Amino acid sequence: MSEPDREPDPGPDPAKRRFFMLQATRLSGVAGVVLGMLMISGKSGAPAWLDAWLPSWLGYVLIASGLVDVFVIPPILVRKWRTPPQ
Repeated sequence: MSEPDREPDPGPDPAKRRFFMLQATRLSGVAGVVLGMLMISGKSGAPAWLDAWLPSWLGYVLIASGLVDVFVIPPILVRKWRTPPQ
């Protein structure tokens, strides 16, 4: 007895992959902001020699970069991935 013809698997859903990409971008941005705030406050839990080695301006750069990752990059990606009208 033969099996009925099945359609081939179309592969991973691009919408699902894009959703996870957006969430990963946002999550990495939030992690950068939190790490930057810890670096500025000096309570990062890192060894004293590491806190002395890292300049405080690096914390401000991480905060700015994290905010861009959370608020600017996702809308740009959504616009880029939008399906064109037909």
